[in-house]
Amino acid sequence: MTSLTTDSLAPPVAAEGRGQPPSRSGLHFPLQERLPELGTTLEVAPGVFWLRMGLPFALNHINLWLLRDRLPHPTQSGVMQEGWTAVDCGIDNAATREAWQQIETQALQGLPILRVLVTHMHPDHMGLAHWLCERWQAPLWMSTSEYQSALLACSGLSNFGGDPTVAFFHAHGWNRPEELAQVKARVGYYPSMVPKIPKSYVRLMADAQVRIGDRLWQCINGYGHSPEHMALHDAQGQLLISGDMLLPSISTNVSVYAMEPDGNPLQYFLDSLDKMQHLPDETLVLPSHGRPFQGAFARIAQLRSHHAERLDELVLACSAQALCAHDALPLIFKRALDVHQTTFAMGEAVAHLNLLWLEGRLSREQDAAGVYRFKARESQSSVKPTGD
Repeated sequence: MTSLTTDSLAPPVAAEGRGQPPSRSGLHFPLQERLPELGTTLEVAPGVFWLRMGLPFALNHINLWLLRDRLPHPTQSGVMQEGWTAVDCGIDNAATREAWQQIETQALQGLPILRVLVTHMHPDHMGLAHWLCERWQAPLWMSTSEYQSALLACSGLSNFGGDPTVAFFHAHGWNRPEELAQVKARVGYYPSMVPKIPKSYVRLMADAQVRIGDRLWQCINGYGHSPEHMALHDAQGQLLISGDMLLPSISTNVSVYAMEPDGNPLQYFLDSLDKMQHLPDETLVLPSHGRPFQGAFARIAQLRSHHAERLDELVLACSAQALCAHDALPLIFKRALDVHQTTFAMGEAVAHLNLLWLEGRLSREQDAAGVYRFKARESQSSVKPTGD
C-alpha cells in the first residue's frame, strides 16, 4: 500500500552537528529519537502535533498530524469555532479507534475535530476517515482522483486483488498458482481496512491554499504513488506535510497496476519530486513513515540516485537476455519476499521496466505464453515507441 523497503537504498546520512541545518549531503533529524507514545501527541511546531498509529504490516506505523484550527461555526453566524484539522487517519480497526479515543481525551483539549484532510486514498491514510467524519460531523477534504479511487476500491474494484490483478501479474511472469490464488482472494483487501467512504468531500487541488488556524498551506500534487496525492507546504513556517511522497529512509512504493497496465508511474513520481526539490534545507519535512527530518534536497537526490541505479541494472540485465518483471525481482529486492510483499514488488518491477520501454531503452514483446519480456535495444534512444 505505502512503501516497500529496498535493501540497496541506503539510510539517510546524519548531519554533523546537532541542532544545525542539514548540509546538501545528508539529513538532519531535529527531534532525534523522540517518538509520540501511542494515544499521545508530540508538538513539532507551534500548533502542529505528531501522532503515531500502529499498522499490522512489516511497515508497522503511520504518522498522522493534528493542526490547531478555527472555522466559522456551523450554526452561530459570525462566530469562529476553535478546534483541529486531522491530517490522515490510520486504518479502520479496533486498535486505531481506541488510539483515537485516547487522543480525544488526552490531546484535543476539549475541542472538536473540524475537518479531516486525507493526503491520498491508501488504507493507512483513508481507513478511519468515515468514522472521524461521522464522530465529529466534520467534512472530508481530499483530491477528486483520490476520493473517486477510494470509492472504487471500497466497492471491490481495486488494484489490490481479484481476477484482473491475477491476469496482470501472470502477463508479467508470476505463474505460481498457489501464490496467485492468494492474490485473487485479496479482492476484499481494501474494504477490510476502509469499510466506508464519506458521502461527500471538499476538493483539494494543486497549488490551492488552505488556511488552517494561523498557517497557510499550499497543496503540492504528486503522482506515481497514488492517483493525485496532496502534500501540504507552509512556506512561512517552513513545514512540509509530505505524506508518502517524500520519506526519510524507505523508497515510496511506485507501482503499475492492472487498471493501467502500460502506465509510467515511476516517471510521474520522479517528475513530482521536482516540486519539492527547491525547498529550503531548513524546511521540516513531516513524513507519513519515519521521523521528521530536514534536508529535502538531499533526500530527493538519494531517491533519484537509487532509481537511476535500479534502471541501469535492469538495462544491463536485459542486455544478456529478455526478462519479465518476475525475473527482475531479485535484481531490485535483495531478500526473500512473501506473497503480500511480492504484489508490491511486482508493481514496482513493472514500473521500472515500463519507464525504460517507454523511453526506448528496452523493447517489449509477448512470448508464446503471453508473458511480456523486455530486451535492451542495441542502439538505445530517447524516442518513445509507438507500440509493442
